[in-house]
Amino acid sequence: MLNNYQIIDADCHVLEPFDMWKKYVDPAFKDRAPSLEQTLNGEKITNKLSDQVQAQGVEKVKRHHLMAAMRGFNANSQVTAIKKLGVDIAFLYPTDALFVLAIDSMDTQLAGALTRAYNNWLRDFCSSNTQVLRGVGAINLHDPNDMVPELHRITKWGWKAVFMRPNPLKGRLLSDPAYEPFWNECERLGIAIGIHEATHGRLPTTGADRFNTRFGMHACSHPMEQMMAMLALIEGGVLERHPKLRVAFLEAGCGWLPYWLWRLDREYQELGWEVKENVKMKPSDYFRRQCFIGIEPAEPYLPEIINYVGTDNLILGSDYPHIDHDQHIINDAVKLEDRLSKKTVQKILWDNPIRFYGLS
Repeated sequence: MLNNYQIIDADCHVLEPFDMWKKYVDPAFKDRAPSLEQTLNGEKITNKLSDQVQAQGVEKVKRHHLMAAMRGFNANSQVTAIKKLGVDIAFLYPTDALFVLAIDSMDTQLAGALTRAYNNWLRDFCSSNTQVLRGVGAINLHDPNDMVPELHRITKWGWKAVFMRPNPLKGRLLSDPAYEPFWNECERLGIAIGIHEATHGRLPTTGADRFNTRFGMHACSHPMEQMMAMLALIEGGVLERHPKLRVAFLEAGCGWLPYWLWRLDREYQELGWEVKENVKMKPSDYFRRQCFIGIEPAEPYLPEIINYVGTDNLILGSDYPHIDHDQHIINDAVKLEDRLSKKTVQKILWDNPIRFYGLS
């Protein structure tokens, strides 16, 4: 709690120890698990990530989070850091697993084994303080037949959410018919979907085909992949067929949202006949009905965003402990009451993430 606000960090991260893959993966796959050098099958798990950028990132994380780094970013250090931020509950997304589980060429069986390994490790990680640490499960998109069984397995632990990359994987968009049983079960079980991008992944990624710097790739990947993920879910009819499905677009700011909704509504006005089987109302109505978006307090146009989409769909993530993490982000969010109403700040910090994650 901070300044009398209860706070949910809707997009916090773990830093997985890299030896956890071999420790947690099924014995049959130990020889194929990612190495301590962050390679898989002899290739880096990342794409176009220079040694200089990686070294700078590691140095920055250690400098800003020295005590946590000295404790190996273990669960106790995570709770300490979260409470220091003023956060009451943190939903945990991965770091290395965002890359490891999203290598387009990986075979389906290995992907399934690594998905289970990550979820098992995260369950143990969260077990030290289940009131504060909440797991967001991984799902094996490499094998659509494996998605529902793994969903059932992690929901038995009480988990309320899963994460998915927005990028195409093995040629499939998020709207691919192969994923329909998964969407059915998420809707039936009330499971939230956190869409989360990661620059330098080995999936088709906006910007990676034309830029080589992190500056260029990072600027493109997060907002533009989220825009196309939203389009896939709307244009492909996922949100139409599953009106109770809850989806959040994370770590890309919200400035792109009003333009994208305006453009999609305009396209629908002109070309709605072309997608009439899948899209039966304005795209912006689907967003308002069942989607959420992560904001950043420093975005200068938040009042205008609220005027356009309202206050019910905005949530906040700290991105702790990544290089993008702003140590003052929670304080800055509380200070939004200087620009927004206290009721709106309360919604962003607590009420909206409660609804998104399906907490009582």
